[in-house]
Amino acid sequence: MPWIARVAWIIVAVVGGSAIEAAVEDRSMSVRYVAGVGGWTIWAVVALALAIASVRSLTAARVGTPLALAAVLATALAGAPAVDLALLGFPAFVACVSVFTAEFGRVFVQASAYGDEERFPLRAPAAVGAAAITAWFVWAACLISGPLLLAAESWIFGALITALAIAEVVLLGPRWDRLSQRWFVLVPAGIVLHDPVVLADTLALRKAQVANMRLAPADTEAADFTGPASGYAIEVTTTESVTAVYAFTPAEPNGKAIHLTAFLISPSRPGQALRASASRGLPVS
Repeated sequence: MPWIARVAWIIVAVVGGSAIEAAVEDRSMSVRYVAGVGGWTIWAVVALALAIASVRSLTAARVGTPLALAAVLATALAGAPAVDLALLGFPAFVACVSVFTAEFGRVFVQASAYGDEERFPLRAPAAVGAAAITAWFVWAACLISGPLLLAAESWIFGALITALAIAEVVLLGPRWDRLSQRWFVLVPAGIVLHDPVVLADTLALRKAQVANMRLAPADTEAADFTGPASGYAIEVTTTESVTAVYAFTPAEPNGKAIHLTAFLISPSRPGQALRASASRGLPVS
C-alpha cells in the first residue's frame, strides 16, 4: 500500500496539474501564482511524508493526501474540463484510499518501533473520528480559499480565513497526530496498550499477567478501551486485577482510574494481532 500511494501521488503531479491550470487560466496573475505555488507546496509536503515512513509522516500523509480530492472539487466548481478533472481525480482517489488502509498505517507505525516490538494500529473511536473528519473539512476549505481570496485582493475575508486555517493547524494538528499514536504493542516482556486518546497513561502487562486473548464475545463485560470503535474487538483477560486510567476529560479533569481483570481493544487487523500474539507465546483462544 505505501508504494501504491507513492506512485499514485507522483501521477497526481505528472498528469493532474492541468486541471488546476485550466481552473485559473482566466484569473489574475497573482491568483494563478498562488494556485500554482500552493498546489506544488502541498504536493511536496505529502510526497515527503509518503517517502519517509514514521508516525508523524503517517499523520501528514492522512491529513494532506485528501487535499487533492478537495482540489478536484474546487477545480470542478471553477469550470475545469472533465478530462483534466479525471486525470487529477483518479490518482488522487487511489492515493487517498491507500493511505487510509490498515496495511499502510501498520507499515508507517512499525517504522517508528523500538527494538523487538510489533505495533498494531487501533481503529479510531467513532465519535472522535467523526469530529476529526468534520474539522478537516473546515480546515481544507479555509486552506484553499483563504490564500486565493488574498491573491484576488479580497483582503479582509482572505486574511480572516487564512488566519483560521493557520489556527486550526496549531490547535488540531496535535489532536490529529494522537489518532496516529494509538497502538497495541507486542514486546518481549508482554503487551502494551499505547492510546493517548482513551487512556491517560500507557497500560503495560507482563506475559504472566495475561490470562487469555480472544475475539470479544457479544456479551463481554470487559472494560471498553476501544473508544468505542466499530468492528471486531479483542478481549484481553488478566490473571490479576490491574489499574488503568482513562484520559482526562472536562468531566474528569484528573482522569478516571479503574481496576479491571479484562479489557477490550480494537486493532485494525484483529486476526493479525492475535496470530502475532500467539507466535510470541501469549495465551490466545
